[in-house]
Amino acid sequence: MGRVIRTQRKGASRVFKAFTRTRKGAAKYRPIDYSERRGYMKGLVKKIIHDPGRGAPLAQVVFRDPVKYRLQKYNFIAVEGVYVGQFVYCGAKAHLGIGNCLPLGKLPEGTVISSIEEKSGDRGRLARTS
Repeated sequence: MGRVIRTQRKGASRVFKAFTRTRKGAAKYRPIDYSERRGYMKGLVKKIIHDPGRGAPLAQVVFRDPVKYRLQKYNFIAVEGVYVGQFVYCGAKAHLGIGNCLPLGKLPEGTVISSIEEKSGDRGRLARTS
């Protein structure tokens, strides 16, 4: 049978448990809608926050909802060079820049990337930083 490894004991008692109450949330991109497929959406980096249990910081990006009068907040993984107050563009017609989200077919060869989603909304299953 063997021994029970320490990582298997986490969550089993008071001594070994994962502290998840201070986590800030999942890092994911906007769901692809009509405005991203045909053009681009402009978002604003409101703050850069530290997430415990993660190596890279998170950037809280705020987008305007294209349908309703409200704001949508998303947590992106903050790549090197992203700052508070920066505009981030997501979509097929967004220009190539630091922090922008583009389809993989629109990127030139040799571009440095931080995350690749195989399917829309899978949170970077193929390649991802932290």
